[in-house]
Amino acid sequence: MIGDQDNPRGLDAYWHATLGQFTGGLSPAALTTAYVDWWMHMAGSPEKRFQLARQAMANEVPVEVKTDPRFADPSWDRFPFNVYAQQFLALQNWWGLATTNVPGLEAKHAQIVNFAARQWIDMMSPSNFALTNPQVQVRTRDELGQNLLRGARYWIEDFNRLLTRQPRKTSEYTVGKDLAATPGDVIFRNELIELIRYRPTTAKLRPEPILIVPAWIMKYYVLDLTAQQSLVAYLRDQGFEVFIISWKNPDKGDAELSMQDYVDLGVRAAITKIKQLGHDRLHATGYCLGGTLLSIVAAAMARDHDDSFASISLLAAQVDFSEPGELGLFINESQVTFLEDMMATRGYLKADQMAGAFQLLRSNDLIWSRVIRHYLLGERTHANPLMAWNADATRMPARMHSQYLRHLFLGNELAKGQFKVDGTAIALSDIRAKIYCLATETDHVSPWHSVYRLSLLTDTDVTFVLTNGGHNGGILSEPGHAGRHFRCGHKAEGNAHTAASDWFEKHRPRDGSWWPHWVQWLNKRSSPARLPQAADFEVLDAAPGRYVMG
Repeated sequence: MIGDQDNPRGLDAYWHATLGQFTGGLSPAALTTAYVDWWMHMAGSPEKRFQLARQAMANEVPVEVKTDPRFADPSWDRFPFNVYAQQFLALQNWWGLATTNVPGLEAKHAQIVNFAARQWIDMMSPSNFALTNPQVQVRTRDELGQNLLRGARYWIEDFNRLLTRQPRKTSEYTVGKDLAATPGDVIFRNELIELIRYRPTTAKLRPEPILIVPAWIMKYYVLDLTAQQSLVAYLRDQGFEVFIISWKNPDKGDAELSMQDYVDLGVRAAITKIKQLGHDRLHATGYCLGGTLLSIVAAAMARDHDDSFASISLLAAQVDFSEPGELGLFINESQVTFLEDMMATRGYLKADQMAGAFQLLRSNDLIWSRVIRHYLLGERTHANPLMAWNADATRMPARMHSQYLRHLFLGNELAKGQFKVDGTAIALSDIRAKIYCLATETDHVSPWHSVYRLSLLTDTDVTFVLTNGGHNGGILSEPGHAGRHFRCGHKAEGNAHTAASDWFEKHRPRDGSWWPHWVQWLNKRSSPARLPQAADFEVLDAAPGRYVMG
């Protein structure tokens, strides 16, 4: 732990931890370095400056307001609000030009400056201010200002919660009652995981059960959200015996847990327990970082000639971090060092210390639209199950999170065949089990182009599916969910690689949920259903167990 007098970073750690309370966990040095690089190259590019001056003085056709969802309401068509919107969008376009295609500028620095400029510009949108938002003015007139009084009260409530670090409660939903309510039992527990087995509902079961590995940075029950939005319940009702890992929410005593521990005490321990119940093979499924971890375990098993996986399904999971999308702007050497110091003083990374980065990726949806709705229109967002789950944050142990950021994100060692398990490097190309790889079109956490690179790094059959929706919404795409579609394609072992853009053009969308398509895929790789064999296991607790409450 940082704080030892022999540790030269002791003072740095405490300083960075204090500074991080005011920066949302982001390193100010990383942003400053990018801006200096941009400014120096802009100063040395008179042609670029001339282009910007010409753009600023050009008398062009006004920007089409309706293309931006912030100004979609018909009230923005009226003067002077249409002028406000047009001028704002023109300014936004100008800054987009100013922060892109600057000769000689480091590509990542250009992306950081462009991203930061967009955040500042979004803050100045006329939709964010009562005097320049026609919808707010109409509401204020109709309610004689009561909306603004309610908004002020909501702001004070939220500010007090921010000071006391207490999130707004969503008491309408209770874990184990409204959320994570599918009947099941905790049949195994160690210092890192609980293994939940869901009670079957069909007379016959496929001999190969399904093990689901969720991400360790969130509670598992996003996959068992409600009775209508439960992926585990859907799989159970299709004749599969379903198991899921529930990760412990780490505390200070878990600071030294490593990636190897998450392999051994996590996925491997769950597989061992399932095999003890009489299952020789199983279908393994990983979601988000759980899919990354599952890929690591699968590659290690392939290296060791272990064919226990009848199939592997990866849902919105990255194995190649060379193109991580805008989230990669927050992960560099400066940022990782900053986070390591923050974690060292406490032993773990608090969920809210990086939550700001995820919110900035969709600031219009996750920040400014809520500011308008809560504080200007005086409306409280009605709680929903996904919001309740999202507020149920988790922590990350210091050592494991540092290893993940350095070895996987910065070093991209898994894609390079350099990541080590049990002290020996593993390679994704060793995996022989057939893979079902799912990505979502508007994923800001695991961009689909990045997820798609799995097909380039493996030498086995890969069925790639792209569904509409985001990182969570695209996964929670149960049959009957309106407006859902997906594309799917298959690459057999030995087939030539197809670029992501070409793959997208080649495969037409299909209406409906991807869940039935996945079950059909699993059925083809399963043995015939049969009467279940009696299994001897001890029930430790009823689902959802204890760890999810931590």
